[in-house]
Amino acid sequence: MYDFDPERMARLSELREEGIQPYPHNLHISHSLLQVQNLIGERTKEELSTDETVVTIAGRMMFKNEMGKAGFARIQDRTSTIMQVYINKKLIGEDSFSVWKKCSLGDHIHVTGRFMRTKTGEATIKATGFQLAGKCIASLPNKNQGLTDIETRSRLRYVDLFMNEKSRETFVRRSQIVRKIRHFFEDRDFVEVETPMMQVIPGGAAARPFVTYHNALGMDLYMRIAPELFLKRLVVGGLERVFEINRNFRNEGISTQHNPEFTMLEFYQAYATWHDLMDMTEELVSSLAEEVCGTTEVVYGEHTLNFSRPWRRISMADAIAESVDLDAESVWNPQALREKWLSLHPSDDSSLPTTVGKWFELFFDEHVEPNLIQPTFITDFPTEISPLSRRNDQHPHIVERFELFIAGREIANGFNELNDPIDQAARFSAQVKAKDAGDAEAMYFDSDYINALTYGLPPTAGEGIGIDRLVMLLTNCRSIREVILFPTLRPKGDG
Repeated sequence: MYDFDPERMARLSELREEGIQPYPHNLHISHSLLQVQNLIGERTKEELSTDETVVTIAGRMMFKNEMGKAGFARIQDRTSTIMQVYINKKLIGEDSFSVWKKCSLGDHIHVTGRFMRTKTGEATIKATGFQLAGKCIASLPNKNQGLTDIETRSRLRYVDLFMNEKSRETFVRRSQIVRKIRHFFEDRDFVEVETPMMQVIPGGAAARPFVTYHNALGMDLYMRIAPELFLKRLVVGGLERVFEINRNFRNEGISTQHNPEFTMLEFYQAYATWHDLMDMTEELVSSLAEEVCGTTEVVYGEHTLNFSRPWRRISMADAIAESVDLDAESVWNPQALREKWLSLHPSDDSSLPTTVGKWFELFFDEHVEPNLIQPTFITDFPTEISPLSRRNDQHPHIVERFELFIAGREIANGFNELNDPIDQAARFSAQVKAKDAGDAEAMYFDSDYINALTYGLPPTAGEGIGIDRLVMLLTNCRSIREVILFPTLRPKGDG
């Protein structure tokens, strides 16, 4: 059941028999390894020999070389810095040296010492005090092969993080991205809020929810699929600029792009339009690339993504017409779309769509989305497939909505919010009919949200951005499992 290494277990027993605590507490450090590295700087061996500074450091031992009554170790701490330590029996004493001899790779060690350089010029801490800080009794991966399989790395994230520098850097960068997103919106007078993760009615997206049961209330509750309807209630209440970095849950498939539990940024701004949000999204993402990656030209797989502004904007109809060679009139004709589809995909046509909106989804998913590599806004979606978006006044068959695509996948979805309670109620009713007809992802009728709209939602634009997918782009990760610390996995050994 556990990966106990017999040799390490034997050393653990020896330590305990000698009265050595292998898992001590009340150990403190004076400096991180990065701070020590900076203190040493480029000073020569001679300069360091006159420095009386004493530091206390700690880290996981990643390398060990024993040489009789002396030895070297390389340790790593939270800063990802590697620092060499010189161990000498005369300097740390016989008892501490005995503990050193029983230390293995992966152990945490606690060292007090002074600065020095070796004959090869490597900055080193010459130990005057040594203590075991935490014994590792599991076998470490082969130092040459490491952990390479994504599933194994995801299951053993606690090993992956100290064995793979790329993995550590990915999650440090993820933290930087989230922090910078917060600052971006705070600087623009947005208020960060929290909305319910368990809801009586799941809303705000077309998705299948997870269901749970509340014993005290004696009722089903749904894990949040999106915070949208609650955030817009807050705009009705007068919080005209709100954002939430939230966890959503969707009972759907798992893939390189999908995890049942994922992180979204959603924000809503009164008296702004969807065009304002596209401008803001360009500014946000391009600034993130510049600050986190140091450039607006970011390598992702075989592509170099150019995040410098402005980005391409094209209507959904024009993108489809362009990709499959249809004229501007035919692309809105369901029969023309059927004929074009069957010419490209000869098949049984009994299960094909009958409406323009569903045809657009089918053509877009198959022929457009995979080819949208550089940042591109797709605009003007059919009203039929956009139940929460405001209709275009001149062309009521489309809505004022956009989606952002980068590297062949959706990154963001935004639109002018539908604030007409009568229109919204009618579209909820249409969604209920679709659900009754078997569409498991169709929305519920949220009467309380309609009631909120009756109090007046000012002209508002809102958007959701997938944090996990954005992090993937800015860290050159091809699987969502690489950017979620503990992704959802089938228990090991099942099916």
